[in-house]
Amino acid sequence: MKTALKSLAIAGALVSAVAFTAAAGQSGPTAVKPTPAPNFAGIEKWLNSDPLTIQQLQGKVVLVDFWTYTCINCIHTLPYVTSWYDKYKDQGLVVVGVHTPEYPFERSTANVKDAIKRFNIHYPVAQDNRYATWEAYNNQYWPAYYLIDKSGKIVYTHFGEGDYAETEATIKRLLAQPG
Repeated sequence: MKTALKSLAIAGALVSAVAFTAAAGQSGPTAVKPTPAPNFAGIEKWLNSDPLTIQQLQGKVVLVDFWTYTCINCIHTLPYVTSWYDKYKDQGLVVVGVHTPEYPFERSTANVKDAIKRFNIHYPVAQDNRYATWEAYNNQYWPAYYLIDKSGKIVYTHFGEGDYAETEATIKRLLAQPG
């Protein structure tokens, strides 16, 4: 009887922990029901690229990475994002960093350019100072990944740090699918 009660208590604690984690937005990677990816909206400035549209990128796998340069969690993820870009860009991966500021000083294009240089970011960065793209994606977190398949649909999301192997495996799987 004691063992059964102990098992129930542990199971209850696990359910509570999972519910709390999901409510806190730290649910890890998620395969989502494929939905059309919104276009990049209200971008003030494009850095490292001419302006891009989701329509232009059809036929490619696109990783949209919402970040801001003073967010420690974003800083921790940037080496993974840049590594994926370097490793898979010739196979059809496009990374678009959507820099959405948390603080007023992060709206400065000069500051974003300095951060791009400091973090060795060489993929396109869209400066989303008015949160238009953030809102189009109904995003709520820094960092946040949205993986878009070759047909232009969001098929995977991840919020926060971690699950890098699963995210990379999803990128590889999407790249292997026919266009």
